[in-house]
Amino acid sequence: MPDLLIELFSEEIPARMQAQAAEQLKKLVTDDLVERGLLYEGAKAFVTPRRLALAVHGLPGRQADQREEKKGPRVGAPEGAIAGFLKSAGLASIDQATVQSDPKKGDFYVAVVEKPGRPTPEVIAEIIPAIIRRFPWPKSMRWGAGALKWVRPLHSILCTFGAEGDEPEVVVFEVDGIVSSNVTFGHRFLAPAPITVKRLDDWMAKLEAGKVVVDRDRRKDIILNDAKDLALASGLELVEDEGLLDEVCGLVEWPVVLMGAFEERFLDIPDEVIRATIRANQKCFVLKNPATGRLANRFLLISNLVASDGGKAIVAGNERVIRARLSDAKFFWDTDRVNGLESRMPKFQSITFHEKLGSQAERIERIRRLAVEIAPKVGALPALAEEAALYAKADLLTEVVGEFPELQGLMGRYYAEGENLPPEVAAACEEHYKPQGPGDRVPTAPVSIAVALADKIDTLVGFWAIDEKPTGSKDPYALRRAALGVIRIVLENGLRVRLKDLIFASNDQHFQRWFQNSQLKTFKEYRKMYELMEDIESGIVGEELIQKHNIVKFGNEYETASSLLSFFADRLKVHLREHGARHDLVDAVFALEGQDDLFLLVDRMTALARFLDTEDGKTLLAGYRRAVNILRIEEKKDGRAFAGPTNAALLKEPAEERLAAAIDDVKPRVAAAVAAEDFAAAMTALADLRAPVDAFFEAVTVNDQDPALRENRLKLLDEIRAATRGIADFDRIGG
Repeated sequence: MPDLLIELFSEEIPARMQAQAAEQLKKLVTDDLVERGLLYEGAKAFVTPRRLALAVHGLPGRQADQREEKKGPRVGAPEGAIAGFLKSAGLASIDQATVQSDPKKGDFYVAVVEKPGRPTPEVIAEIIPAIIRRFPWPKSMRWGAGALKWVRPLHSILCTFGAEGDEPEVVVFEVDGIVSSNVTFGHRFLAPAPITVKRLDDWMAKLEAGKVVVDRDRRKDIILNDAKDLALASGLELVEDEGLLDEVCGLVEWPVVLMGAFEERFLDIPDEVIRATIRANQKCFVLKNPATGRLANRFLLISNLVASDGGKAIVAGNERVIRARLSDAKFFWDTDRVNGLESRMPKFQSITFHEKLGSQAERIERIRRLAVEIAPKVGALPALAEEAALYAKADLLTEVVGEFPELQGLMGRYYAEGENLPPEVAAACEEHYKPQGPGDRVPTAPVSIAVALADKIDTLVGFWAIDEKPTGSKDPYALRRAALGVIRIVLENGLRVRLKDLIFASNDQHFQRWFQNSQLKTFKEYRKMYELMEDIESGIVGEELIQKHNIVKFGNEYETASSLLSFFADRLKVHLREHGARHDLVDAVFALEGQDDLFLLVDRMTALARFLDTEDGKTLLAGYRRAVNILRIEEKKDGRAFAGPTNAALLKEPAEERLAAAIDDVKPRVAAAVAAEDFAAAMTALADLRAPVDAFFEAVTVNDQDPALRENRLKLLDEIRAATRGIADFDRIGG
């Protein structure tokens, strides 16, 4: 079967756009082919800095003929309806239509429309220009006098179609003055002459001879393998960088790996700074000395051509630039160490964190107080947590972090170590930002945990209180990431902390700032403030103080806590679902009053999941649903709730007596097991309800004619609901 080859040849496509553009071309072309009935066997996209290409294999030579029956109006319909039918069906007269009968609708006209399939090249010539004109580049441009918008000026279009062994034909079309052909071009400098090609294998082979490796993955393999070999030959190791490899692969069509060097004096700079400098400015790889584990004064660059001098001039040019950049980095590093962290702290007072949340200095003070409060809960010394919180953000004002923001935290650790601060403080300076994504590690040192939790909780509570919550796909303050960070820190460290306590403590810090910054403008306000301060000094605090003076608090801490806990529940569901857990069980457990101990919550949910996988669990859940459904119907009918306990004197049937006795036995056992955090024992106790519940529904009529018996039995059903509520809200369990 014939194959299609398309190549769009242009000026250099930005590396960051190449991979996505190749996939977009593949999707757009194949979708349009399939939509027109042209099914294919396979397709592969290619991309280099100067070309975007697609090969589609196993296409038919033409579309299949189509036969369609088009239903028209009934026989005897008005002339206008018949005329419209003839026009839409392409018939000259109604005699060309057939008449079909329907037992219900009577006789009506039917036109049989036969549409012959078109040759595939004709279809291709129709769809490719349209795709080129609507191609979704993130950014595009116009050039010359043309109207076409493309990522960079488009020079030529190659489009051939034909079967193996045959001479392929050129699919002819025109886009903004560019006429398709079977001509492409090789490397810009090494083989710039036109190249005539036939199909995919011929195209790849001739471009390879023209110093162009068209397969992106193969270019990456060449770069990586040659880089490792060159490093090994010098007794060094390549520091692999997948992101940089992706980028440089999009900068070259004929990769050549070369080695350069820089002065050893620059090795006094931290390895991460050297790597960031060389990576950001010259897109070069760094090398490691396996004997020391530190970076070597060597780097690898990826050239796009084979130079006549073996690459000496290219290497020398890169060395000059890297030397200048490393000189800047060394100056920044030395300057930062001379000035010290503490000298930078006053500058935070003039830097706004958020107009409604105050300065960075105020934020650091909130984090400090909260970290001190959290420290005992996570096994950290409050004094160390306080010191770490004070210095954790200091590196944001350093020269190195100003140049390379991605090194924030890490540089804080280096500077703290250089100033001989306690190791726990230095570690927290780096680790309090973590985890910064699903794949990032969480801090495990107690001081780092205290500061990390304080930082994230302060962010969440602050933005919640000023109603800057995430909406849909928008999350400008990375609040989802902050919440997931709190969840992972708690769960992966097995911490027993109450989220609500942390939220209230953080809210109090925000309120104090708001309270202190309130501006009083009238004598009445001053008098009110004086009375308020008198009450505070006399020991009146909290809700009593707020209600007495009708204080409008910074946000509503109860609404903030409730809303924020719901947000945590949603983030926890996402996190656990990624690890195979059921999100409905998170809802069921989180719905209970006071369930804000994440570690305990997950432990309870895990036990519940195991229980529901057993026969006892499945049967009890079915019985529970039956009981609740009956209750809902009858409560709606009567307009009131039926809440236990039951009246023992009205238990007439043995089955309802056994169920009542079982509930009386199970409820305290469940409560005791939950209090002891032995959720397996709680589930075992709950399983004892299975048989009595089944027997009750088989032997007892709930809606008895005697109103007293009916009400008592409905209360017994509520007792089933109450017994399960000790574990979770079974109403929220799906399946």
